[in-house]
Amino acid sequence: MALDRWIALAFITLCCVYGYAAFFTMDDSLPPILRRNPIWPSTFPKMLAVAGIIVGLMVLFGPKTVKADSPAKPADGTMDIAKLREYQIIPALALVGLMLAYAMALRPLGFLGSTTLFLMLGAMILGERKLYILIPVSALAAWSIWYLVQEVLGIFLRPWPAFMA
Repeated sequence: MALDRWIALAFITLCCVYGYAAFFTMDDSLPPILRRNPIWPSTFPKMLAVAGIIVGLMVLFGPKTVKADSPAKPADGTMDIAKLREYQIIPALALVGLMLAYAMALRPLGFLGSTTLFLMLGAMILGERKLYILIPVSALAAWSIWYLVQEVLGIFLRPWPAFMA
């Protein structure tokens, strides 16, 4: 089985676990008055889980694309396991590690600090090196997201580190 199909199988498994949580465990803590609402807090996660399973099944059971002139070579856009070292795996793993560090840094650094650092370091991993662009763009993006969530939507996000609160 090709690598893209193995990834699709892992993605389907992840979506099934997420869907189980969305369909069976997320709504247990709702008060009875909210159970009559047409849209629950788990509505969007349910839609994401179903859509993810459908897309994963399409990749898993979809037709295999092979060029007609050379059946031994994979088609454009597919991964070749023999050339796995040529892919940019280290930056991809660095981004995943940065996402985990971002999740762990939200409380100690606050939303603005951790989001600004995440955006700056993520852009640096992807190849941007101009700090005079990275710093203001990252800070403006973090502040804009915080402002929309805090002031427009009314959802509290701690903007500053825990020791400043």
